Amino acid sequence: MTPPSPSSPGLLLQGGRVVDATGERVADVAVRPDGTIAGVGPDLDLEALGLSGAEVLDCGGCVVAPGLVDLHTHLREPGREEAETIESGSRAAALGGYTAVVAMPNTEPAIDAAGVVRQVLAAGADAGLCDVRVAGSITVGRRGDALAPMAEMADLGVQIFTDDGSGVQDDRLMRRALEYASGLGLTLAQHCEVEALSEGGHMHEGAWSSRLGIPGIPAEAEELMVFRDIALSRLTGARVHFQHLSTAGAVELVRQAKAKGLPVTAEATPHHFTLTHAEVASYDPTFKVNPPLRSDDDVAAVKAGLVDGTIDAIATDHAPHTQEVKEAPFDEAPCGMLGLETALALAITELVEPGLLTLAEVLALLSWRPAAIAGLEGVHGGPVAEGAPAHLVVLDPSQEWTVDPARLASRSRNTPYAGRTVRGKVRHTVLCGEPTVRDGKATR
Repeated sequence: MTPPSPSSPGLLLQGGRVVDATGERVADVAVRPDGTIAGVGPDLDLEALGLSGAEVLDCGGCVVAPGLVDLHTHLREPGREEAETIESGSRAAALGGYTAVVAMPNTEPAIDAAGVVRQVLAAGADAGLCDVRVAGSITVGRRGDALAPMAEMADLGVQIFTDDGSGVQDDRLMRRALEYASGLGLTLAQHCEVEALSEGGHMHEGAWSSRLGIPGIPAEAEELMVFRDIALSRLTGARVHFQHLSTAGAVELVRQAKAKGLPVTAEATPHHFTLTHAEVASYDPTFKVNPPLRSDDDVAAVKAGLVDGTIDAIATDHAPHTQEVKEAPFDEAPCGMLGLETALALAITELVEPGLLTLAEVLALLSWRPAAIAGLEGVHGGPVAEGAPAHLVVLDPSQEWTVDPARLASRSRNTPYAGRTVRGKVRHTVLCGEPTVRDGKATR
């Protein structure tokens, strides 16, 4: 990210409770014009810090934390700008407290070459609302039959590769990809779905699919690929990141792999720990997502995985679609839900409020742990300390609000949480020392 202009007067985040990987303390945070943190502590002397003219942001009653990092964002550009652009998605991210997102490569064209990587990075920098990073495709065109030029994309800073939206079906090709990635120090992220089992399915295979007459996708479609890639990680020594885990069996497989010391990580989405397949009873395509909403037991297992550390991160899988295509009949509608502006509040409401996790533990799942997986340690995810980049979020964990699709920043409106009251609201977001969100409103 380009730091702010040196003419900036600096910034003071005043009266908040600082929470990061090092612990919690009541402190002000002063930020230099160059976008780095000048000091953290009570009653800072701005004149001594050379910041006597700094803008003051009121953080009273709020938590100041490292900015959130999303490992799994669909920004749709290039190719489907009618649903989202990098600018509109970046604005949604900032309003949700994110200072960095990893853009998925299932665009049109796919992000499978250095030229497309440059295009997305440039558009993210131009928007200036969020640090937009890129996940490159594992295979050319995400077709699963030939490896993409990962080294060329890695030279541009790409650290994660995935064919998200599709799992790599060819076992031999996936082994080759892992061996190649291991030599480059990269991470491969997998959308775990065996298409021979999922083909023709539109929701979770279970009691509700039988009752509704909708063809289902069995849990085994996910679990078989998780099992395979754990085996391939053991064989190659390569890092594997499992995207949007949704089944109890998949969570248990990752738990066992970690117990054996294998280099695997995993993420879960808010919708997979807040919604079940019973939502599909309305036949509303808003609830159609891939992997599908699962059973109550699966939801409980995902929550348990978040609590015990089996699942390393909460990722949004923000997937915007226009109203026209999302309102098609259920079997014809595309999969996907919005997530950037609601993820933090859903995690607080569903995990912190019931006492399953502390706020600090939820922030770890949303900020510094995904930053580490994305290779962004030292840039995003804190700690909030002198000399560190000032990528910060200020949130009021007690503020209640109701999700209104019409007020979301995304170009699309396909949120499954319309009308739901949640707790936890972003007050300010700071990127490179400059507010991108001030008092709950985007600054541009």
